[in-house]
Amino acid sequence: MTFIIALTFAVSAACRDATPENRPRVEIDTRLDSVEPAAWIQDDTLLHQRSAEIGQSRHSAIVEAARRASPAVVSVNVTRRQRQVVRSSYFDFFAMPREYERLVQGVGSGFIVTSDGLVITNQHVTAGAEQIIVTTPAGVDHPAELLGEDPLTDIAVLQIDAEDLQVIPLGTSQDLTIGEWVVAIGNPFAYLLGNSEPTVTAGVVSAVGRNLLPSGRQTGVYVGMIQTDAAINPGNSGGPLVNAFGAVVGVNSSIFTASGGSVGIGFAIPIERALRVADELRRYGSVQRSWTGVEVVNTEDLRAWKTVGGLEILDVAQGSPASEGGLRRGDVLVSALGRPVRTFLDWEAVKLDVSPGDTLDIVYKRGRRDRRGTIVVQSLPTTQAERISVLGDIELITVTGAIQQERDLARGFGALIYAIGDAASRATGLRDGDVILQINRSRITEAVEVGEILRRAAGRNAIRVYFERSGRVRITDFYVR
Repeated sequence: MTFIIALTFAVSAACRDATPENRPRVEIDTRLDSVEPAAWIQDDTLLHQRSAEIGQSRHSAIVEAARRASPAVVSVNVTRRQRQVVRSSYFDFFAMPREYERLVQGVGSGFIVTSDGLVITNQHVTAGAEQIIVTTPAGVDHPAELLGEDPLTDIAVLQIDAEDLQVIPLGTSQDLTIGEWVVAIGNPFAYLLGNSEPTVTAGVVSAVGRNLLPSGRQTGVYVGMIQTDAAINPGNSGGPLVNAFGAVVGVNSSIFTASGGSVGIGFAIPIERALRVADELRRYGSVQRSWTGVEVVNTEDLRAWKTVGGLEILDVAQGSPASEGGLRRGDVLVSALGRPVRTFLDWEAVKLDVSPGDTLDIVYKRGRRDRRGTIVVQSLPTTQAERISVLGDIELITVTGAIQQERDLARGFGALIYAIGDAASRATGLRDGDVILQINRSRITEAVEVGEILRRAAGRNAIRVYFERSGRVRITDFYVR
């Protein structure tokens, strides 16, 4: 047909200016067997080869990565209570505000790491959840149990009652190359897209080892992160970032944005950290924090690093792992775990990636010489200290030099409130992390003294407690029955 139309136009052009009398007679043979086919149609082998090339180009590495990983990516649907404060009238400024609670829905993503239903997601997805439903790509809903969550690393672990589930392939973030392809998979904007199948976006690794400066609303410590320009939108949180082989290398966690949508700057938690935290949450219900006994300069200013060549050590706790490893005040950390240490955020990333009992290889400067050393990481001093219970649901710990450094306390004495119940907190005005320094006229040097003083004061006049909070001394008065 194309050939005949072209011939018709050619004839018309040639005869455009001819009159009906002298217009030349043109005969056109319209038989199909008279039309010469194009060369590529004549050769069936060439046609099949071209089709194969097109099909092969469609089946790219990204397609294969998505095919391998997507069946293990789930949607995490959360119901939580949200407190609302309203006034009876916008103009009635003197009216007492009313408080009420309402159920709100939240959504995120996750991925299956064991065939019997262990799911990893972000802690900010599950925070405050009263009910969690995990939805598979096939649309099957499973009630989920929250095994544990860790706000510091922003990792949570869920368990669903299912068997023979598709498991996501596990990769490593240690050999990521800047510019290599990665794929972000998740459930952006929840059911606004009409079904439960995960969305796939592709990009490259923009950077590794990124540290995000803490913000006012940020509970997690986002350090040593993978940066990518693969589109990450609300609802993607907790989904996997996979490499070209379809193996998960990170957990999509946060974005930099002014509009609320993706602008090509997304961050993922390295999979090694996520798996370590998830394993501890599954086994213990909490994360075993590491302690080195090193206090460093708390600055993110890289100019300091350029001046001293590393991160300056302000203090080393006596008897701490760092002290036993040979470090002392004035030394400069150069590297740890094979990574450069330039700011306190780099050091925080190192501590997040080791557990108590691990051996930490370090390089540090003393004077002009580089030295090598090892630190055998221990548990936090507060987790090893003896706890004293008072007033039923208050747990106290005696403040020592190690605990002062761990909690960054202004004073090296008193009784640290390790845990306190809601009722006791409302009655006393105290809360977790406060340090009781003095009760009436008695200075507190050991936690056991608090219980003795409170027992003697029971049923008498109000007692006055002096305590430290955020480096400042405060006062609270209450009665002990």
